[in-house]
Amino acid sequence: MAGVKKILIVDDEVDFGKMVKLNLERTGEYQVMQETKGRNAVETAKAFMPDMIFLDVVMPEIDGGDVLAKLKDNAALKDIPVVFLTAIITDKEASAGDGIVAGRPFLAKPVTTAKLIDCIKKYLK
Repeated sequence: MAGVKKILIVDDEVDFGKMVKLNLERTGEYQVMQETKGRNAVETAKAFMPDMIFLDVVMPEIDGGDVLAKLKDNAALKDIPVVFLTAIITDKEASAGDGIVAGRPFLAKPVTTAKLIDCIKKYLK
């Protein structure tokens, strides 16, 4: 799998994560791991060492903002690009600031595979 980018999806919506995984892996350019529990995201990221993380904001037990803080506190994970993937903003709101909301990159759900790939290419140059 040389040249294949590793993507971690942290989202409590199991079917959404499966869809993203299937669609990205179908391209042959990505290896995708899905984590459905925010509280496990740091350990999963340490084990998988992704090139990029898509992170849901609203999850039970721990929200995406807290997960991001834990990722940034970890020396091995702090430089991995993280993009929030959430339904709490609209596509119009996310697009208005070139995908940046409150200083962080965001994609609005529902999201197309093409938008995910564009985002990956933007942050993994």
